[in-house]
Amino acid sequence: MNQADVSKLVTKLRIPIPNKHRKLKNQKGPEGRLDKLRKTVTGLFKYERIELNRNRGDEARQYAERLISEAIQHGDCHKATMDAANFWLLEKELIHKLFKVLAPRFADYNTAYTRLINAPRPGYSRVPDKVVLELRGNPYPSLVNKQSNNRLLLHNVLLDAAKHDYRQSKYAEIAKNIPKTEETNKEKLMHKEDSLPVKNLNE
Repeated sequence: MNQADVSKLVTKLRIPIPNKHRKLKNQKGPEGRLDKLRKTVTGLFKYERIELNRNRGDEARQYAERLISEAIQHGDCHKATMDAANFWLLEKELIHKLFKVLAPRFADYNTAYTRLINAPRPGYSRVPDKVVLELRGNPYPSLVNKQSNNRLLLHNVLLDAAKHDYRQSKYAEIAKNIPKTEETNKEKLMHKEDSLPVKNLNE
């Protein structure tokens, strides 16, 4: 079978695939590994955005991409695609969402159907690297900030308010010290005049 025939049977994924599978620690062995991946794919299709360890997220992403790709190409009348959806999605109502919601959403996509984003990690943390795995087109706010200098962003609004309060406090402090400075100068001037020798005009 040549390459053209293979491409008709299996769609090409739009994400990089590593040569070796990711290591997922599990006491149940391969069966436990599959259960963990099935739960991850089910959670992704249900919530459309999940946070998890990098290895688990990167591995589950491949199966989610394959499932969506096959659903777009073959539809819900294809037995092999339906069997795959029934295996990977533990909550069976998500099968309907796959074919009736996600497949139409991604039908015209030219990029990957999922996005993997690095999650913030505290410097003192010893936990594995965290990532956010999400379906594109989800209803949540974007995690990728393309306008870092936008003054309407929440952190910029808070910083502007803090700067304003700081300046107002400094202005009030300066204004409060101005009368004291003038009085001190006047007292020094009067003390200097009193200390000057007075010339006797009768002499």
